[in-house]
Amino acid sequence: MKILIFGGTTEGRELSGWCAANGIHADVSVTTDYGARLLGRSELLNVFTGKLDCEEMKTLISAGNYAAVIDATHPYATEATANIRKACEETSISYCRLLRGKSELSGICVDDLAGLVGMLNATDKTVLSTLGSKELPALAEVRDKSRIWLRVLPAEGIEDICASFGFDRTHIITGKGPFTVAENIAHIKQSRAQILVTKESGAAGGYPEKTEAARICGIGTITIRRPDEDGFSFDELTKLLTEKL
Repeated sequence: MKILIFGGTTEGRELSGWCAANGIHADVSVTTDYGARLLGRSELLNVFTGKLDCEEMKTLISAGNYAAVIDATHPYATEATANIRKACEETSISYCRLLRGKSELSGICVDDLAGLVGMLNATDKTVLSTLGSKELPALAEVRDKSRIWLRVLPAEGIEDICASFGFDRTHIITGKGPFTVAENIAHIKQSRAQILVTKESGAAGGYPEKTEAARICGIGTITIRRPDEDGFSFDELTKLLTEKL
């Protein structure tokens, strides 16, 4: 028997490594080639690359003879989680959500992107967004985009993508996190930001380092709260898998 893991996240990589170390066969579905490269090599791991919709997930699950499906996608990837849940329900396979540990929230907090845009439109301060390129459409609703700096993953054509939403090409910082406190401080100084925008991505996503850098630099933070969800911690899930497999 084997399991199917969705997610090229830190948690997904840790769970994949745990499976390989404990003799458990696992198929791992990740969205990008970059996510696939981050996974360790093992004869016990089989990696699928590419974004799947619900029907494609159902096809993959139906063909795999899996003991369980593990949703280790990003805490804010609500669409992916909804699709995985639905695919599992419609194929009658056991679904488990692997939760990311939370961090203590800092500064101003909002519930969603609409709330964030409202906050940013109520100020003229320079902003460093660490939300990545996925949230560009929402950030494009912020007035005077010349005061917005973007920190995004390095990818071919990323500057053109940002520019297509009206952002300044010279206000783009590329890099793969999580970043250290020192790196966050450097990016804050580079952008001369007065506000740092982030999601509550937990320790795995470098949230404490972002807020500490903002504190040291004396600037404000706006955090998008994480959606509430039920699931298992890493220790709880690995114990469950040990008992099941």
